[in-house]
Amino acid sequence: MKDEPLADDTMKELPRHISDDAADQEREGLLSGVAAERRDADTERSRLSTKKMLALAATALLLLVGVVEVGIMIKSKHQAPDPVLNLTRSNGTHEFKKTVLVVSIDGLQAGYLDRGLTPHLLDISKKGLRAKFMKPVFPTLTFPNHWALMTGLYAESHGIVANNFWDPATDSKFDYSSAPHSWNASWWFGEPMWETAGKAGLITANLMWPGPPETRTGWSPTYFIPWRDKVPLSEKHDQIMSWIDLPLDSRPQLIMAYEPSLDQAGHLAGPKSTLVNTTLAYVDRFAKSITESLAARNLTDIVDVVFLSDHGMTDTSHPTLVYMDDIIGVEGLESIEHEDGWPSMGIRFSPTVDSSKYLSILLDAAKANPEKFDVYTHDTMPQRYHFSRNPRIAPIYVVPKMGYALTTREQGDVGFSKGNHGYDNNERSMNAMFVAHGPFSAVTKVLHQQNSRSLAKRWLGNPNEGWHSTTDDTYVMDGFENVNIYNLVMKLLAIEEFAASTNGTEGFWDKYF
Repeated sequence: MKDEPLADDTMKELPRHISDDAADQEREGLLSGVAAERRDADTERSRLSTKKMLALAATALLLLVGVVEVGIMIKSKHQAPDPVLNLTRSNGTHEFKKTVLVVSIDGLQAGYLDRGLTPHLLDISKKGLRAKFMKPVFPTLTFPNHWALMTGLYAESHGIVANNFWDPATDSKFDYSSAPHSWNASWWFGEPMWETAGKAGLITANLMWPGPPETRTGWSPTYFIPWRDKVPLSEKHDQIMSWIDLPLDSRPQLIMAYEPSLDQAGHLAGPKSTLVNTTLAYVDRFAKSITESLAARNLTDIVDVVFLSDHGMTDTSHPTLVYMDDIIGVEGLESIEHEDGWPSMGIRFSPTVDSSKYLSILLDAAKANPEKFDVYTHDTMPQRYHFSRNPRIAPIYVVPKMGYALTTREQGDVGFSKGNHGYDNNERSMNAMFVAHGPFSAVTKVLHQQNSRSLAKRWLGNPNEGWHSTTDDTYVMDGFENVNIYNLVMKLLAIEEFAASTNGTEGFWDKYF
């Protein structure tokens, strides 16, 4: 994204909402669910081998211990969503339905959490879950990834292939910074989670999440607050809590919120800057205020909170410049009709020139300089990018390697930001962040801890596969693709039967529930 000024009050403290009230845990119906599973197992006993019986017994024991500790209802993953999950629960004074809050902190590189500047996010992760990283879709840009998070689709499937791009089908340009050139529903393919929730009869709220106010099928969030720059995080906090405090019949069960200040700081000063570190502490206090406000309302066991980001950030303060006019000549440069996808360069040559000639020149240059950039067509694009099957993707894509920047002799490095993203999504510095806290993560952590202490390791192999214990006893999930977030929210809201098709891994979250 372009460099944008930070909010004027970036350095202000956020309000504190602290409560010592412990959240109540429900334990009703637990033993009956496990007993039912045991009766089913008895009917199959004669057909099971001794090894399988041991595995089944170990599984039942793990479920019983974990469930009694955290107070959840056990049901088979093959059953339809249990109606009890949609019933209201009390926080001691009011009734609440199952609720999910998804907060995106733009540009929060996964590695930022290891700087010692985010004690609150780390504390949240110790109580809940943290992933090593979350892998963004290619290109690692803001709009493609926020729509991937919302829909569970790769860019080639959801159609937002860059922050700025040309659509040959409509002969028009998508420009993320202009509502008239980006909000039209025709740009946005796929079904965002707030549309699915609406179809399931849930109330939803959207606080400045990058995307349109309405989908191609005419669905809108129940509450929608459009993008506005320089909004203090205290104001966003208060807006979220005002939705949480609404009466039951008008209260959203899915809330999505977006915060760009860390991304803006990264572009302006670079990921290693004092400004990024200061802003990182600022958004960390925002995360703390959210969790403390939920705790003050006794909602820790009712509301699942997911803090995540869209991509990381890398230092581009001193890149090695690659001059495109030195490669294809001034004539070739002037023959480019449309250019998409900075820091990559999606090229559409004028139909009046022989584009194959320039493609050949670019391929030869890439072969001679493999450390600087790659050149792809739809046919040669790496399959792992999932970035070829859409006419909005330019027919020729020049993708710079980390540390390099595409430019021209005329442009030089004028206007270059000190930090950037958009590079190969396998690059470590492009990794996004995932931290979750609430009833889902509490259940998952207890089951994991019980697994690690039980005989199941011998009976079931390695039930903790995909987990890593750190020195402070924090359990960290393996990294995963961000297209799996949509299905997580569907599970948390118990509306999987309404879910749209996605590019996420089928059954990915089953082992964590």
